[in-house]
Amino acid sequence: MKLGAYTLGEELKSLGFNFYSGVPCSFLSDLINYAINESNFVMSANEGDAVATCAGAYLTGKKSVVLMQNSGLTNAISPLTSLNYTFKLPVLGFVSLRGEKGLCDEPQHELMGTITEKLLELMEIRWEYLSSDVSEMKEQLSRANDSINDKKNFFFIVKKATFNRVELIKRNKKENKNLLTIVKTKNDELPMRLDVLHTLNTLKDNNTILLATTGKSGRELFEIGDSKNNFYMVGSMGCISSIGLGLSLNTSKKVIAIDGDGALLMRMGSLAINGFYAPQNLLHILIDNNMHDSTGGQFTVSNNVDFVSIAKSCGYTNSIYVHDLKELEEQLKSWKKNSVLTFIYIKVKKGTKENLGRPNIKPFKIKDRLMEFIVED
Repeated sequence: MKLGAYTLGEELKSLGFNFYSGVPCSFLSDLINYAINESNFVMSANEGDAVATCAGAYLTGKKSVVLMQNSGLTNAISPLTSLNYTFKLPVLGFVSLRGEKGLCDEPQHELMGTITEKLLELMEIRWEYLSSDVSEMKEQLSRANDSINDKKNFFFIVKKATFNRVELIKRNKKENKNLLTIVKTKNDELPMRLDVLHTLNTLKDNNTILLATTGKSGRELFEIGDSKNNFYMVGSMGCISSIGLGLSLNTSKKVIAIDGDGALLMRMGSLAINGFYAPQNLLHILIDNNMHDSTGGQFTVSNNVDFVSIAKSCGYTNSIYVHDLKELEEQLKSWKKNSVLTFIYIKVKKGTKENLGRPNIKPFKIKDRLMEFIVED
């Protein structure tokens, strides 16, 4: 007996799960097809970014579903353990069981087939095998929903041939064009990152959310001026713009994702996904100091990368190189007046202030107050 993916999807919808992100797996193809056909689905470049995109959607009050192969579960460990767990940003997951014992499968799935359960348990994620019996499935979803309401992740492990077939509805391919590119034309001013963050914070208003990437960006922003519309990410390195994507697709507020060179290099596939979905209210700013500042100043390879051209080729509507704080302020004001998906790049000096502190607010409290801010008029 097989389970209707449409039946499962509609039951999920009745429980309020109306946002999906993930990476395809043949075992989950019918559920993914349902999500694409009937719900809001973001195709991600990797499983970790999919989890972060769902976390961003949850910040707006959306119950989210992430879909992945069990090999991709390893890619999602960082955000699941340091973002979702730490900030209490629950996600409902469906992970396939490739490499199940006794199943003829590809050799690369052999190990994951034996450790998928253990991996979920090590991450303190509640899980069950998804039943193909409709009545039992509904009971399982009720338990999963209780877990999400309790702000805890819940995953279903899905075996081969669980679902009835769902045909994917063909749609015209979406293509987003770059309309404005500004490249480097003069020497950089090289301000401190602290000065860039101060500029961003000064121009922030009650309709703007600032998302700061892992490390000293968030710590500096907190010291400059803490507020309820700031989010200081810890862990989950490289996921800040994916959080921004999930957030901006589900709110009318303006979202500024503050990235670092080391972080963006870690998950550059996010640029293509952002460019494809192209939310107009998302500004992605890269502050590049050519180093991993939080871990002792080790170098990154950002000096060898043309990020502005890459963002342009990925479909960002505007991709802009700014040379100094004055240009940055001008571009921020322009974006606030006429917001489109925009990438801004600025080089900064190495280093930070002495005795830099850390946010003294629990991460889940930062999340709670941001969610309250988002629903405010």
